[in-house]
Amino acid sequence: MAQIDEHNVLTILGEQILPGKSATVNFNIAKLYTASSVEVPIIIERAVEPGPVILITSGIHGDEINGVEIVRQLIAKKINRPKIGTIICVPVVNIFGFLDMKRAFPDGRDLNRVFPGNPRGSLASRFAYQFVKKILPVADLCLDFHTGGASRFNVAQVRIDPLDVNSMKYATIFNAPFTLHSKVISKSYRATCSRMNKSTILFEGGKSKVSDKEIAREGVYGTMRVLSHLEMLGDMFTVPEAPEPSVLVESTRWMRAKYSGLLHTKVICGERLEEGQHIATITDPYGKFRHVVKAKNEGYVINVNEASLVYQGDAIFNISRDHNEDQDEAGAEEEV
Repeated sequence: MAQIDEHNVLTILGEQILPGKSATVNFNIAKLYTASSVEVPIIIERAVEPGPVILITSGIHGDEINGVEIVRQLIAKKINRPKIGTIICVPVVNIFGFLDMKRAFPDGRDLNRVFPGNPRGSLASRFAYQFVKKILPVADLCLDFHTGGASRFNVAQVRIDPLDVNSMKYATIFNAPFTLHSKVISKSYRATCSRMNKSTILFEGGKSKVSDKEIAREGVYGTMRVLSHLEMLGDMFTVPEAPEPSVLVESTRWMRAKYSGLLHTKVICGERLEEGQHIATITDPYGKFRHVVKAKNEGYVINVNEASLVYQGDAIFNISRDHNEDQDEAGAEEEV
């Protein structure tokens, strides 16, 4: 189990990292069919002075590149070198999925649905178990970076359980453009962190298989604000100010395609809509059919389906709504 002893020595994955030192420790529990080892690099930076331990993860889903880019920038720009305490970065948790540009593990399981894992379970479950036992215990605060699934583009946001006071505090400090109330899904990484009393910031932005500069910037800047609050941000950095306070979204509602066809969207993520506003058009390929999609309520666009083709019933927009409205079909996008 990862731990820091009375002499401020960090022990993780069998390695000891002294105060003020840097280390990359490889986490490996399985091999490819060819017997080649698959290493998950754990990048550790420690200050001389004791302080919080921040665990920063991305790539729990192997095709979510935006999160990987955010953590990469934190490392490349040396933002992960703390004034006090320890910062542990895992840029690609699901290295198997990353190699194939697939969301799941090779066993077909979604890693973010098998926590806290099982030492005798599937490959994903075994990996989750080892991660929870050997890395997670030392963390005081977890920052986990994700993107929208498939062709769905998420506005830059953090998701928090409104009953989790500490996570709400850190979400306010992170100050992403949007903050969504989001229930904790059973067997997710966030659920395990919650059970272990680890405060967690779950960041969402962009879509899978695409790296978006603006989304990455929001993730990096939010992390810098959190590190500054904890007095961990290096003196060479200026704390980036958010242009305005995060918009709190207590509830959202998906709009689904009424017809199959070509989808032509008219609005972008983060845009404020008026009820009845023309937000998309669905057409057939033959120039014979045209359906106008109108917003059912006033609110912000939280997610846009950027697919060119949709089937009847496909989710095409997720729009914020007032908490006093009828809650049928409401709810933020299912946790990543």
